[in-house]
Amino acid sequence: MLRRDWRAGELYVLMLALIIAVSGMTTVAFFADRVDKTLSQESNQLLGADLLIISKRPLSGRYAEEAQRRGLKTASITQFPSMVSNGDANQLVMVKAVTEGYPLRGKLYLAGTSDNPENRIATRIPEQGTLWIDEKLLAYMDIRRGDQLEIGATQLTSAALIMREPDHSVGFIQMAPRVMINAADLSATGLIQEGSRITYQLLIAGEFSAVETYRNWAEKQIKSVERIEGIRDARPEIKSALERAEKFLNLAALISVVLAAAAIALAVRRFTQRHLDGCAIMRSMGASQQGLFSLYLFYFIAMGVIASLMGCLIAYAAQEILTAWLSDLTDTEMPLPSHLPAVHGFLVCMVLLLGFALPPILNLRSVPALRVLRRDIGLPNTHSVTGYLLGLSTLTLLFVWKAGDLKLGLFTIAGFAIAVAVFGLIGLLLVRILTGLRGQTGGAWRYGLANIRRRAISSIIQAVSLGLGFMALLVLTLVQDDLIKNWNTTLPPNAPNHFLVNIQPDQLTSLENFFNQHTIDTPPVFPMVRGRLVEINDNEVTPDDYTDPHAANHVRRDFNLSWTAELPHDNLLAQGDWWDTDQPLIEPVLSLEEGIARTLQVKLGDQLTFDIAGSRFSATISNLREVEWDSFRVNFFVVTPPGFLDNYPVNYISSFYVPPEEAKTMHELVKAFPNILVIDVAAVVKQVQEMIQQVSRAIEFVFLFTLLAGFIVLYAAIAATQDERIYEAAIFRTLGAKRDQLTRAWAAEFVILGSLAGIFASAGASLLGYAIGNHVLHLAYSFNPWIWVIGIAASTAGVLVAGMIGTRSTLTTPPLLTLRKIG
Repeated sequence: MLRRDWRAGELYVLMLALIIAVSGMTTVAFFADRVDKTLSQESNQLLGADLLIISKRPLSGRYAEEAQRRGLKTASITQFPSMVSNGDANQLVMVKAVTEGYPLRGKLYLAGTSDNPENRIATRIPEQGTLWIDEKLLAYMDIRRGDQLEIGATQLTSAALIMREPDHSVGFIQMAPRVMINAADLSATGLIQEGSRITYQLLIAGEFSAVETYRNWAEKQIKSVERIEGIRDARPEIKSALERAEKFLNLAALISVVLAAAAIALAVRRFTQRHLDGCAIMRSMGASQQGLFSLYLFYFIAMGVIASLMGCLIAYAAQEILTAWLSDLTDTEMPLPSHLPAVHGFLVCMVLLLGFALPPILNLRSVPALRVLRRDIGLPNTHSVTGYLLGLSTLTLLFVWKAGDLKLGLFTIAGFAIAVAVFGLIGLLLVRILTGLRGQTGGAWRYGLANIRRRAISSIIQAVSLGLGFMALLVLTLVQDDLIKNWNTTLPPNAPNHFLVNIQPDQLTSLENFFNQHTIDTPPVFPMVRGRLVEINDNEVTPDDYTDPHAANHVRRDFNLSWTAELPHDNLLAQGDWWDTDQPLIEPVLSLEEGIARTLQVKLGDQLTFDIAGSRFSATISNLREVEWDSFRVNFFVVTPPGFLDNYPVNYISSFYVPPEEAKTMHELVKAFPNILVIDVAAVVKQVQEMIQQVSRAIEFVFLFTLLAGFIVLYAAIAATQDERIYEAAIFRTLGAKRDQLTRAWAAEFVILGSLAGIFASAGASLLGYAIGNHVLHLAYSFNPWIWVIGIAASTAGVLVAGMIGTRSTLTTPPLLTLRKIG
């Protein structure tokens, strides 16, 4: 039956809908998978590797051996504080001993020479017997190239000046000046002793999936004194930007799901209408309801398997073409996608198909045998309500799954579900209003309105389906244009690119004078107190209490605590109430960042105790905040009201923007305030800004595939009434109607349908865009009136053109041939 229907052309619309649905969704999934891997890989350039294993004790050799066995590259870093001497001058520095291959990701820049003053990229690590110094050390000591510096029991020659290290912008941990040496010189220094404050790092890099599987293995082997870090663990700004990028791409994939569902629902409806006669004949020949159900179930499963295979093959080829078009998207080669998108495509196809096909199958098995004699007996609607609920439930599960974000999935599916109900009710109302105007119109418009009135339910289903399709396209357009532009606004070209850490209270006035002298706007400074979390609700906590390595890492590290009276500008209150500083607070309270609260498994009302320089500080969680980390302003995981942390050791932190041409000002600042750590995060800011552009371009190309899925919805909607129009045209032409009369009448009907769909789409897109922007992606949404103009105009024109093309063959079919089929 499947082969016969295919040869007869019965399955073209449904198969095309399935293939486009699977290829559209899977292309998005394949490409999103590659883009996500590429963004993560490029971000890892700021880490110097794809993955770090860090410990205060020497790392077991099995970590490196296992990485190499899996085909991954490795290097190691050993860091410790020590004194460096140049003649009579001495200075405490952070020694960084590296092995060959460092850095595995990113580039290490050295100062140019007299022959070539431009900064140059280091092609290898320091040679044995030499060391490289950073600019901060020059502020303390007069060092020239070739000077002999004493470190421990050995002397090393100053050979180069480090301008930028790929991993120096990650984390505020290195307060002292830095020197880099070859790891082969470590033993000669004699500084690696029992009890020394040494940090050991193993750097790992390689193919994305291999790194992920290695991380899964390593997390099971990790000890309490060790931790694993990727770029998302090290810098919350990168983590926030990557997660937001993934949400954008997931949203694009969700739009394809909506279009697929609308196309399949329309195609299945037409399919069941055209199989009524066959079912009636089989029933009259003794077929049981169970037999018919089994037959059609197997029929649809076989169809789904074929469509899935074809769709996945097309998707893989399409994403290869797309990747070739976007070859300049990144400086690095985009990794190959995993096989999971193909598996997802197959599952999505089967779930969508059966979710919308099972209810009609249940109805088909109930077709009465009497239809063989009485053709006016149609499809029973016994399972229609069940069918719509099943389809909606299926779509909900798919949305939550494909979104990878519960809130995004629920917001989107709720938006479309509400849209279906509201569009249906408004459609009924508008159809009644419009059909009441028939007497005031003439010719084609009167006939078009009559057609809509006669096929009221069918017309509403068409208008709602088309409205959902155009709504999906408009939502993606909104996200691509308005929301991404707003994302750009959150990270403007002058976003802070430098941090000042370890500002002492008695330096605040001098620092302000320095900025005034250099005509730079004085940036705001924020108090910072360092403390380690030691108790939750009076119960001692250790890293071993958590199976989640992220939570264990936070317990090992010191938290940065601060205080403020007002909710920070780029923070959003998620739970609880902000404190009122006008009313005196007796008991200490604190505000916690929502993500860290989720990681540590704490909630409102819990009490946290921190060890601050040997003293205990306890406070109750009064509210949780969502923080825009990718704004690059100063933010904290823990904030208290003013007054509670006054008696603890405090320093200050600030962030501000320095144009590239004024970088020398930072050199002067380092000389004037040697104790202040100046952290240049320009590379991180640039990475996030480029990430925004990459996601924008990716969505633009994904939009092409979504648009193709939109066309199939349009085609399916027109094809759904094709049979009725063929019979209708035959009767009218037999009664003397001319082709141009029918053409004008149908054109009027399509204009009305297109206008209704455009109104639905524009209203729904505006509301859903607002909900997703404000409540899921946390971006300011601004109403765009052009969405209404473009939505209604594009929908009307699209339905009119597609309708006229789709019905062209109807007008060319001889009426006699059609009437013979009816007879």
